[in-house]
Amino acid sequence: MKKRRPKYKRIVLKLSGEAFQGKLPYGIDTQTVCSIAQQVKKVKKLGLDVAVVVGGGNIFRGMSGTNKGIDRSTADYMGMLATVINGLALQDALEKINVVTRVLTAIEMQELAEPYIKRRVTRHLEKNRVVIFVGGTGNPYFTTDTTAALRAVEIGAEVVLKATKVDGVYSSDPIKNKNARKFSELKYIDVLKRSLKVMDATAISLCMDNKLPLVVFNLTRPGNIEKVVMGEKIGTTIRG
Repeated sequence: MKKRRPKYKRIVLKLSGEAFQGKLPYGIDTQTVCSIAQQVKKVKKLGLDVAVVVGGGNIFRGMSGTNKGIDRSTADYMGMLATVINGLALQDALEKINVVTRVLTAIEMQELAEPYIKRRVTRHLEKNRVVIFVGGTGNPYFTTDTTAALRAVEIGAEVVLKATKVDGVYSSDPIKNKNARKFSELKYIDVLKRSLKVMDATAISLCMDNKLPLVVFNLTRPGNIEKVVMGEKIGTTIRG
């Protein structure tokens, strides 16, 4: 029997801050982080290059800070620092199960992480390490979704896997609307025209311009990351 091979060789996995909090109202649920780490380890064993972009919404979200009167730039930098905390938590969970990782930050903090340098990232991937990107793009007014698209293009990833709490993209909020329709496939331009809450417009436009496919799937079901990289039809695929 012919052994199945992964569909991709290099992926960027986008983890929202909410992915780290599990069932907690905020903060980091260590059991959830350990579960994510185990899934990443299984995918790594398939022979893929794996890079991870983490959000920080479980600790601090820039836009929510702005709504409370904090200057937008300041709030966004606070959110970037939150991503560093999540990145270190994921690194700890991965290295406890013998997965070698490197955390690279867009905001220099040499005692905690390496500065983001594209060639350094390439070298780490060549050495079979999982790379975790933190600090967003290093600039305010850009989300970690945009970071995921940007880093994927920079390192030559074949796909962005956006891990969420729902099993794909719907025509409206499936929690509020029971008649919401799930899409199995979408085009980038349709996402923009319909203002679907998948990623921000900058991230979608960046994927569209570089013909970078995006898969939105449910992270809370163990094994789904592996299913996506093996080419199984789960979640929603967005392409040109």
